[in-house]
Amino acid sequence: MALRVLAHFDPGPKVLAFVAPEADWLDIRYCAEDDDVTFYRELPEAEVIWHVLRPISGEDLAMAGRCLLVHKMGAGVNTVDVDFAAGHGIAVANMPGANAPSVAEGTVLLMLATLRRLTELDSATRAGRGWPSDPSLGETVRDIGGCTVGLIGYGNIAKRVERIVLAMGTPPEQILHTGTRDDGHPGWRKLPDLLAASDIVSLHLPLTEHTAGMLDRAALTLMKSDAVLVNTSRGAVVDEAALMEALRAGHLAGAGLDVFETEPVAADNPLVKLDNVVLTPHVSWYTADTMRRYLEFALDNCRRLRDGRELANVVNGIVFPNRPVNRETPSQ
Repeated sequence: MALRVLAHFDPGPKVLAFVAPEADWLDIRYCAEDDDVTFYRELPEAEVIWHVLRPISGEDLAMAGRCLLVHKMGAGVNTVDVDFAAGHGIAVANMPGANAPSVAEGTVLLMLATLRRLTELDSATRAGRGWPSDPSLGETVRDIGGCTVGLIGYGNIAKRVERIVLAMGTPPEQILHTGTRDDGHPGWRKLPDLLAASDIVSLHLPLTEHTAGMLDRAALTLMKSDAVLVNTSRGAVVDEAALMEALRAGHLAGAGLDVFETEPVAADNPLVKLDNVVLTPHVSWYTADTMRRYLEFALDNCRRLRDGRELANVVNGIVFPNRPVNRETPSQ
């Protein structure tokens, strides 16, 4: 009998072609993230949920009576009630490193766009005001190779960003990083020292009770007034109200943001009105290459589940989920 998967995203033709050879044993039902009607209709019979961003609560999982595995299409599982899942024998797995190449490139894209005032110049050019150029460009626009780059968090993505900016000419001694402890590398700094020294501060850490609001008003005050902040990790790591104040007051030159405290970001969020902010809607990971890697991870764990083998990259300890008993067989 086919394994029932609820894929919580809209597939494109490349996704459908990639999974088509598995149709003899995998029954995939797709559901757009904003389509709760379909989601709740399919949820009770789903044995696996391929989860992207729309949060999955304990109440949702309580309705998923046949669910064995919630597989995050990505690394951060803060959008899943992991404790509820563990208490009910549902495995939660992620895909560490699968999106690292894409997010690293997206991070550097936001660095460049913010440093080079790309959106501001694009708007001026479209309005016929692009030349003569703004004389402040020569005073404000920077090369990445001339900047000190501070990486908060030093995992797969941050290390890829480091390699890219090294290739762009940033001297090794001008690439700093911080984390939960001194790792002995020459570039390690305590957070306050990194903030004070960096021209670009880039965030690469998960959202936890310890990292929520880490970049608050006091932390942002430590940054240089001509520095830029880039966030491709989780929005709630930054106090958005404090960031907006710093940007409006000129205490920070700019920000490149792919993530926000509340997503999708609302049109009336004050950050979207600022000229010195470059915005993307949590899509730095979203490329054809990442989707291929995600599907490889997802299909591998589905095969493991089918074959009764240990699941990979489980974050809540349930590596051999038991199939529910005394439940109806899902309809075909």
